[in-house]
Amino acid sequence: MANFFLDNKDLQLHMNHPLMRKIVELKERGFAEKDKYDYAPQNYEDAMDSYRRVMEIVGEVCGDVIAPNAESVDHEGPKVVGDRVVYAEGTSKDLEAITKAGLGGLTLPRKYAGLNFPLVFFVMANEMVARADAGFENIWGLQDCAETLNEFASEEIKQKFLPLVAEGATCAMDLTEPDAGSDLGAVMLKATWSEEKQTWLLNGVKRFITNGDGDISLVLARSEEGTKDARGLSMFVYDKRDMAVKVRRIENKLGIKGSPTCELVFTDAPALLVGDRKMGLIKYVMSLMNAARLGIGAQSTGLCEAAYREALKYAHERQQFGKPIVQFPAVYEMLTNMQAKLFGARALLYETTRFVEIYKQYTHISHERDLTAEERAEMKFYNKLADGFTPLLKLFSSEYANKLAYDAIQIHGGSGYMKDYPCERIYRDARITNIYEGTSQLQVVAAINHIVKGTYMDQIKVYESKNYGETFASECASLVELREKLESAIAKVEAVEAEHKNGGFRDFHARRLVESAGHIVITYLLMGQAVECEDYVTPAKVFAKTARAEIAAATEYIAGSDWSDVEMFSSIIGTQAE
Repeated sequence: MANFFLDNKDLQLHMNHPLMRKIVELKERGFAEKDKYDYAPQNYEDAMDSYRRVMEIVGEVCGDVIAPNAESVDHEGPKVVGDRVVYAEGTSKDLEAITKAGLGGLTLPRKYAGLNFPLVFFVMANEMVARADAGFENIWGLQDCAETLNEFASEEIKQKFLPLVAEGATCAMDLTEPDAGSDLGAVMLKATWSEEKQTWLLNGVKRFITNGDGDISLVLARSEEGTKDARGLSMFVYDKRDMAVKVRRIENKLGIKGSPTCELVFTDAPALLVGDRKMGLIKYVMSLMNAARLGIGAQSTGLCEAAYREALKYAHERQQFGKPIVQFPAVYEMLTNMQAKLFGARALLYETTRFVEIYKQYTHISHERDLTAEERAEMKFYNKLADGFTPLLKLFSSEYANKLAYDAIQIHGGSGYMKDYPCERIYRDARITNIYEGTSQLQVVAAINHIVKGTYMDQIKVYESKNYGETFASECASLVELREKLESAIAKVEAVEAEHKNGGFRDFHARRLVESAGHIVITYLLMGQAVECEDYVTPAKVFAKTARAEIAAATEYIAGSDWSDVEMFSSIIGTQAE
């Protein structure tokens, strides 16, 4: 099988982004551990060599083990035996291979047996795993829960749990309940302090929990009696070895079948408090969710890669009317657009990850020493970008995963609808990406704030100021025009919103505004890559054409819109199904 790192030049390009030197030096604290651990890098070049070698190992495991097991895992799936999850045979083999390769605790500090890799490479590994099997990525990728413990938990908790993750322990984040889906403020699972046992005890039910029977679980629970909102919620960590949580059932899902989605029953489950009481949702879950959305971005991009490769391969092999179907304009246009969206999703994924990485590293450093004024300013700057780009990434990458999976089946024709080809599984796996960890609609709700605050527009102007050469002269001129159209659209929306005293005009047009900003951002990112490597010239120009058409349609719609649109479309509210 292929090595999923070595066969992907796009991943290798993102390894060498100019910001990587800054990221590595921040992560390694100026390579302070080079004399303490024999596997710690001596300098930037040594670090990059280490990262590359480990990414090659990830690529090998994905190509030789995880991908070949994907079909059998999809058919077999996990099951419940004696209130516990039993993975599909292929999933157990995948976990064994990953653990044997020493890929647990990729980003964790070395003092907890981690590899201390930058987040960029954890995301890259997740993307490769998702390309091989999106369901398994859910299991392995949840080790990112350990990062939440590393950031917020006491030293005692970190010493107890983080080395376990490095050794291969699986994780889960237990948030959702039967009556609390996206509205996590409604969580009612109860946490009670036991004087007798000198620990917190958890009681209640959780639902839709990915890898719910994981070894280590972060649990959102109500610690403050008499409360009904977010201010009464705290975060806890539960150890599966205490055997106080039963798996009631595994949800029967459309896709990602290898990943057990569980309904859990907590009965006096002992747990340790993470951080401060009452900050569970307000602070810790928000951090956890942002990390999870990066994970979905990686998962979605991996699915995009898998769908595109399957479609391209079939288009070259399938003969119709005496020639391969790739030679037909309807097919090669579709494939070229698929490639542009794939590269666009990946460009946004790693740009977002770099922003998150720098902000997170400054946060960790601030716990070790006082930041300089310059460092505090940088942390604030990248925090704003991370908060703005994360929902943008989740929105675009998940929608593209669904689109590319759909197109892959279309290129396969009737064969794509059969289980004989992987694209049928990819299509089912992709469908969840724009639903869980916040639907596309919720990502727009988060992102529209950054339209209003100017986060995207400020960064677009940063991209605009760069030199993209004569190759993209027409695209650059067009993007300036589109940015101006977007600014006019935002101004109109805000004026009508103010006139009607926050009556919903902004929310009505939110998706059009957010997607327009995203199209401009991605176009600039692809043009920037094309300056470094001519392989991206065509994808960048193709994506620019799509961006121009999409933004023109959105801004034209807004230009012709007024308050009556809100009234017309909201009239459905009073309609009852017969």
